[in-house]
Amino acid sequence: MSAGPSRRRVAVLLLPAGLALVPQAARAHLVTTGLGPLYDGITHFLVSFEDLLPVLAMALLAGLNGPPAGRRALFVLPAAWLCGGLAGFVAGAAPAGAWVVAFSTLVLGALVAVDRKLRLVVVTALAAALGLLHGWMNGAGIAAANREGLAVLGIGAAVFGVVALLAALAASVQAQSARIAVRVAGSWIAAVGLLLVGWQLRG
Repeated sequence: MSAGPSRRRVAVLLLPAGLALVPQAARAHLVTTGLGPLYDGITHFLVSFEDLLPVLAMALLAGLNGPPAGRRALFVLPAAWLCGGLAGFVAGAAPAGAWVVAFSTLVLGALVAVDRKLRLVVVTALAAALGLLHGWMNGAGIAAANREGLAVLGIGAAVFGVVALLAALAASVQAQSARIAVRVAGSWIAAVGLLLVGWQLRG
């Protein structure tokens, strides 16, 4: 058998890895789509795991606590995110972002994993705190990058969409096996949060 085809296969497999190593232009905090600040904000949220993971956990947690909690998180979280984002954009400075990300990811993921019934006021407070803190960091980052504040609205819209989908999905879960799958997803998010906390302690 000729070595040519196998070499071509290896080259095809290594090509994407090689392209990934090519240096790219650095972008300050916010993704640039070329479609305007609103879409830049939406895209930024969907590719920023430090924001996406805690929101996924919050949506699953709210859904596991029933439709009323899911509806409350659906409106409180994006509204708080917008308020925090506008405040951060005006202030231009953010709190200790890395610690906020680490603890919010760990705590919310762990709450999903243990699947403990929470009162509606607790779910509301968690959604508000998450939105205000992460929104503030987003707004401050956008201001520091000298970008338009309209991106905050795009991030808020993306948060609303993700929470609407996942909270409804988690709230509709009836089978115990499906509920366990949601809890496993929460445990993975908590594990990421634990790694982030460890990284901060190491630093």
